[in-house]
Amino acid sequence: MGFVFSLFKMVSVLFLGFLALNCFTEFGSNAQVLPDSEVETLQTVFSKMQHPNASRISPTFCSETSWNYTISDLVESSIACDCSDANNTICHVTQILIKGHNLTGILPSELGNLTRLQVVDLTRNYLNGSILSSLSDLPLTNLSLLGNRLSGPIPPEIGDISTLLNLVLEDNLLGGSLPSNLGNLGRLDRFLLSGNNFTGRIPESFGNLKNLTDFRIDGNSLSGRMPDFIGNWTKLSRLDMQGTSMEGPIPSTISELKNLTELRISDLNGTSSAFPNLEGMKDMKELVLRNCLITGSIPANIGEMASLKTLDLSFNRLTGQIPGTVEDLANLNFLFLTNNSLSGEVPPWILNSDNNIDLSYNNFTSSAQTSCQQANVNLVSGSSSAANSDSAPWCLRKDLPCPRNPDHHSLFINCGGEATTSVDGDDYEEDLSNSGPSTFFSSANKWAYSSTGVYLGNEGAPYTARTSSAVKGSEFYKTARIAPQSLKYYGLCLRQGNYKVQLHFAEIMFSDNQTFDSLGRRLFDVSIQGQVVLEDFNIVEEAGGVGKGITREFNVDVNGSTLEIHLFWRGKGTAAIPNRGVYGPLISAITVTPNFKVDTGNGLSAGAIAGIVIGSCVIIVLLLIILRLTGYLGGKDNENSELQGLELQTGYFSLRQIKAATNNFDSTNKIGEGGFGPVYKGVLSDGMVIAVKQLSSKSKQGNREFVNEIGMISALQHPNLVKLYGCCIEGNQLLLIYEYLENNSLARALFGRDEHRLTLDWSTRKKICLGIARGLAYLHEESRLKIVHRDIKATNVLLDKDLNAKISDFGLAKLDEEENTHISTRIAGTIGYMAPEYAMRGYLTDKADVYSFGVVLLEIVSGKSNTNYRPKEEFVYLLDWAYVQQEQGNLLELVDPSLGSKYSNEEALRMLNIALLCTNPSPTLRPSMSSVVSMMEGKIPVQAPLIKRKDADRDARFRAFEMLSHDSQMNVSIHSHDSQGPRSTSIDGSWIDSSISLPDETQPHSSSRMLLEKPLENN
Repeated sequence: MGFVFSLFKMVSVLFLGFLALNCFTEFGSNAQVLPDSEVETLQTVFSKMQHPNASRISPTFCSETSWNYTISDLVESSIACDCSDANNTICHVTQILIKGHNLTGILPSELGNLTRLQVVDLTRNYLNGSILSSLSDLPLTNLSLLGNRLSGPIPPEIGDISTLLNLVLEDNLLGGSLPSNLGNLGRLDRFLLSGNNFTGRIPESFGNLKNLTDFRIDGNSLSGRMPDFIGNWTKLSRLDMQGTSMEGPIPSTISELKNLTELRISDLNGTSSAFPNLEGMKDMKELVLRNCLITGSIPANIGEMASLKTLDLSFNRLTGQIPGTVEDLANLNFLFLTNNSLSGEVPPWILNSDNNIDLSYNNFTSSAQTSCQQANVNLVSGSSSAANSDSAPWCLRKDLPCPRNPDHHSLFINCGGEATTSVDGDDYEEDLSNSGPSTFFSSANKWAYSSTGVYLGNEGAPYTARTSSAVKGSEFYKTARIAPQSLKYYGLCLRQGNYKVQLHFAEIMFSDNQTFDSLGRRLFDVSIQGQVVLEDFNIVEEAGGVGKGITREFNVDVNGSTLEIHLFWRGKGTAAIPNRGVYGPLISAITVTPNFKVDTGNGLSAGAIAGIVIGSCVIIVLLLIILRLTGYLGGKDNENSELQGLELQTGYFSLRQIKAATNNFDSTNKIGEGGFGPVYKGVLSDGMVIAVKQLSSKSKQGNREFVNEIGMISALQHPNLVKLYGCCIEGNQLLLIYEYLENNSLARALFGRDEHRLTLDWSTRKKICLGIARGLAYLHEESRLKIVHRDIKATNVLLDKDLNAKISDFGLAKLDEEENTHISTRIAGTIGYMAPEYAMRGYLTDKADVYSFGVVLLEIVSGKSNTNYRPKEEFVYLLDWAYVQQEQGNLLELVDPSLGSKYSNEEALRMLNIALLCTNPSPTLRPSMSSVVSMMEGKIPVQAPLIKRKDADRDARFRAFEMLSHDSQMNVSIHSHDSQGPRSTSIDGSWIDSSISLPDETQPHSSSRMLLEKPLENN
């Protein structure tokens, strides 16, 4: 019996084991796993994106719930798989959604190996690299890469993804033209391209995208007119085209878009046009047609848009009255009609409204207006000239006239912050009002501000900002006033005269780390007294980072009694980083001080002031006549015809003032030695620090250059040009008085003695390069006169206390009248920086400056002097070595080793390729300086041609410069001996003139003469 029991027990155990094995086998056969190849691909993808859990990816990836979670609207992870293969046992990833994880890696090409992938959503990370053409092999329905650091063009192959429904590429660094292939995406529903650097026209093929419901392309640098084919997008509910740089008018075909609920168009170029036909768009909620050159009256059918919440028609040319139908818009919260020519009476319902309404800067005639701010209605400067009676409030009248005798001569405003005292002891007034959408605020009739606009996507966003983080600079940099569209500050009741206006900025709303929060780009314009002084101003770029203060300084005339500072957003940059509504103007503080001696007594009457001004003008005119008759300004023979027609917009200093400022030209105040005399540091009686350039009157050439420089600089005003404060001509003294720049020359910063060199990080070098480029673009293309500098080099670029670049030494500048394509002239420049066609044939165009800029750009990136760096004997200049590195594909070898790895390879390559493009031996193949600026800003691509360098023994260009160098040294030596005073060529002084000037007839024995006669050989 025991045996039977034991046998039964054994059989039972075996049976149970069999059942367990069978169950285990059955379980194993039903397990859902990823193929090994897909596991490996996912590990690579997540690793390259630097996902912290890349190593956790296993075959059971699809069944692990830990990959799916939602922390907030901005932070989410969701992985989806299709496990229908092999009896539901084999899985394939179909969705990778990782939002707001600040992944800092690259967009991996291996994504293209996940052949079942339908959704890729990597919104709000910090991914680098470019969009991959391999994505075109996937059956994608949703590709969202919003808010990363992706650059380069959109691959045309993306247009082959016929399944694509959503293509979201907003807020990256993408550029180039839009591929016409994208017009093949016939199923596309959402197409978002805002906040990038795209250029060119919108392709005609986009007219085929007839299923679009949402199209956004704000803030790009497009060209051409708004396309008529947008009328094909009849399903469209949202159209955003703010700040695109396109030309108007708004096409008439927009009337076909009856389903629109949101329409935003702003800042069009071109000619004016009538109000577009929007009849029948009854579902419209947001209508923004700002600064679109629209004329005529506001159509009455606006009142049919019953759902309308925001109506912004500001900064147009609208006339007539506000239609009564606007009162019927029961849901209207925001009405912005500022800066038009609307007339008639302001409707009573507006004056009694609780809505935010801005009617400032119009021509209304209503007598019911008793103040500039009634409830939430801004009426500043809203009355017509005819209605400007003495009884009307001053703030309703044009130009905001002072209601009393002007008695103010300075302003100190801590924008958006409490009262504070600066390190200089100046007391800054508080500016704490948080009103914004339609606000006028006045502080004791001394200063005021007017704010217009509501933040897109965040109506409750504040209009002031503050940070608790450390900010470099004054205490006032910790707060700021911000605005979504237009922010005007006024200095009120100011005495007439010239003022120094200092605008202080610090970006305190972005982070300074490798996260999505650091990717915002704030761009805005600044005008003072109606003149644009800063365009597409980017605080972070100009200051060299987040949380760093920067000051921009301007000299401004106040001819009435009001100073107006206008900050304006033109739709550029990002609008939703780190949160929705972070964009538009931002300013930390304003400082206004007089450039004239303040009379602290009872003051002078207006008549007395006028008499003084007129008398001063007469004296100046008489002085100039005397100087001309005595030969200082060209003499009776009109020797310096280049200066005819120029107005000398400078101040005049007495020799006594300058001697007192420089301690009688004490040698301890000498800061440099220019080619035409020494440069001294001086301090005027009011504390202003100046640089005094003393020109030797013994040199006839020096006198000519002196007068030429006065003419050139007095006609120019730009942030990247050295400011000329005035001049002094007494006896044999010829003096120029400049602003003093604390950080001396770029040459000293890069190549000077160890104690003088500066540590220039990559962002600072970029800022310096861009500053020089902008200054030259102004000289060549933007100033009233077309000016060729002729001597661009590192010693002629000075650096202020914030390391902003300023071009100096216009003594060699030549006028190039519009009808001339070039000037054949004597050679005047610096060896190693002169363009070949100029050095060899005296052929001068603005492309000679472009060549010199290319050399300086190469020096800044490499940290090496073009003329002193010779890695091998056969190389004459650093530029030769750059050609070799380009041929070998090793351009990054040129980057200054002192930077280590703290620079962007992509940006460095861009800069180096621009340098080589600028130094092309053929002037016709060099870009204009405005194009260079666009290339440096990443707005247009760089296509540097490969310039093959020939053997130096056979290349006339290199031999010419070698011999030219030898000749110039001989000439300088002889000149120095004749004048009994050597010229300094040290790069440690700030105002060094190491240039050469060959006479019109080069000496017959010159060893370089024959080579200079030979034609330039293009490679």
